[in-house]
Amino acid sequence: MINWMKEAEKYKEQMIRDLEGLIAIPSLRNDAQAKEGAPFGEGPRQALDYMLTLAEKNGFDSEDVDGYAGVIRYGEGDESVGVLGHLDIVPLGEGWTKEALALTQENGYLFGRGVLDDKGPAMAGFYALKMLKDNHVKLNKRVLLILGCDEESGMECMDYYKEHGEVPQCGFVPDADFPATYGEKGGLHVLLQGKARTKIVKMEAGTRPNIVIGKAELEMAEWNEELQKQFDFYLQTNQLEGSVSEQGDHVILHIDGVFSHAAEPYNGVNAALHLLNFVGTAYDDAFARHTYEMLRDWQGKPLGIDQYGAYMGFLTMNTGIISLKEDGTCTITIDIRYPNDADVDQIMQGFTNACQARNYDLTPVMESDSRPLFVDPNSALVNSLMEVYRTYSGDEFSPAKTIGGGTYARKFENFVAFGPEFPNSEKTTDAFVGGPHQRDEGIKLEDLLKATAIYAAALEALTK
Repeated sequence: MINWMKEAEKYKEQMIRDLEGLIAIPSLRNDAQAKEGAPFGEGPRQALDYMLTLAEKNGFDSEDVDGYAGVIRYGEGDESVGVLGHLDIVPLGEGWTKEALALTQENGYLFGRGVLDDKGPAMAGFYALKMLKDNHVKLNKRVLLILGCDEESGMECMDYYKEHGEVPQCGFVPDADFPATYGEKGGLHVLLQGKARTKIVKMEAGTRPNIVIGKAELEMAEWNEELQKQFDFYLQTNQLEGSVSEQGDHVILHIDGVFSHAAEPYNGVNAALHLLNFVGTAYDDAFARHTYEMLRDWQGKPLGIDQYGAYMGFLTMNTGIISLKEDGTCTITIDIRYPNDADVDQIMQGFTNACQARNYDLTPVMESDSRPLFVDPNSALVNSLMEVYRTYSGDEFSPAKTIGGGTYARKFENFVAFGPEFPNSEKTTDAFVGGPHQRDEGIKLEDLLKATAIYAAALEALTK
């Protein structure tokens, strides 16, 4: 029986070198660059080419699915097992202390945008396949490593792949936490749209619905010494950093919050909502005040949509984008992660009721809804992955779980998320280690190697 942890150690330096090249590619979706063969722009296309070339160099059979995704295959058999990773990244954001598009090694950690979400785990999946191949492990099913290029912006890549590529019978997604993640909350995007009656001249804050707005600013026409005192007091009492700068006859108010993944809005500080709270109070601005009142709570309590699911816990809410034009046209994009026992119609009714009760300027509209993922926690798939996890981690306590984030698993039948983050990993550096969508995104090298070993063992188990 092969000890996959010892095998993974042998590949450490090679895997780091290959990951270094992948991290250097700015694989952000760019619709302005979209063309045939590169539907999401040049960056994702380059990242896909990089991985397909790596597969070819290592003797794998691979396929380019029209630039939407790539497939790297190993093994024989009528049935197949899938590993789903993604090569696109979220915007770099601000505040990095390392180079975002470079792989930095420091005190046993790897840093760089995508090293955790999801280029590092995707590379771990590739090296799990490589270890199986190099050790001539005979599999009774084929393994398909499917690499998508649009996970962070709607998973259009997997919708296309399902229509044009082979769909495995089961598998896992290395894009979340260990142990096996058998459930993912539903993902609902709600828009508040209309014409706002407000003293705010304009406001553009946030880049993606799935990121807590960590920095925000807005423009005001009125400013004086008393408002400056109130702004300073607001920053001090809320333990925030901010600034005021002149722009002609107007001023720009800026607040620094904390970026975070929208699945965990409680780990972030929404700078845009703080600005609205200040304007609503200091200027007696009804629009700003009502917007803050309705959206301030990450559980959605002011909207009456808060609930706790039996399997998936709290509904979470994040205000991800605010766009207010000078003519008053306004769109606010809200990301909601809801448990599988929630009712989407009731959530939308909560927004409608709250807006009507305040005579609010904007109207709620459902932009999109991705239904929850739920796989039987006692299924053969979950049990097999849990057994492998316990063998290689030594963790006999942590149960299979559910999460608020959304992965490719929800696009396929009988798929679950599986790693790479460990529940009991001790932090061994004084440096800040960011999570997904945060500055200084990082992962412990030891954890990435252990995840690689677990993926190899899991594929061996699922294909026997």
